[in-house]
Amino acid sequence: MVALKESDAFPAMAERGYGWEKLISEMFCQEYWAERSMPTFMARFHNVYGPYGTWDGGREKAPAAIARKVIEAKLSKSGTIDIWGDGTQTRSFMYIDDCVKGIDMITHCDELVATPINLGSSELIEINHLVDIAEQIGGVKLKRSYKLDAPKGVAGRNSDNTFIKKVLGWEPSIGFSEGLAKTYRWIETQVADRAAGKRTIE
Repeated sequence: MVALKESDAFPAMAERGYGWEKLISEMFCQEYWAERSMPTFMARFHNVYGPYGTWDGGREKAPAAIARKVIEAKLSKSGTIDIWGDGTQTRSFMYIDDCVKGIDMITHCDELVATPINLGSSELIEINHLVDIAEQIGGVKLKRSYKLDAPKGVAGRNSDNTFIKKVLGWEPSIGFSEGLAKTYRWIETQVADRAAGKRTIE
């Protein structure tokens, strides 16, 4: 899997809507700096996850979705878990604490004014391995049912952190297993609160 550098965005055939709105937003930021001397900063986020994020409803990131499915399978004793695609898709996932620290560092760096920069983990995780980790956290082993007709996105995507390490001397470093464990435990409380009729984060 080739990691994505900042320069890979151009020339590119960005995805309609989802991809182009990001690139156009970056152009606006660069114009505000060039035309009005308004400092702007552009972090390209790579799959941010963690507690207090969306965890249900179809718009959640894969870590939250898999954690929730494992929790629900344990509670229902179904013994199975549905996985979108064949499980071989790969992604890098950045824990929220790394994301917040990165934003703070980027927005206090004059060298990064109006300059796109990757903000993501370089740790590549296969979806099947994500399920392995969630099962380990939950203390359960489930039968996997692969939904090959479900949306699965691109085959793989990763963050090239060469530039952020050069400029900031730093990159996201919270390991995926550590971040998922914290996220899993928080989602457990959300599932329990929902079952008890309490208000939960949507």
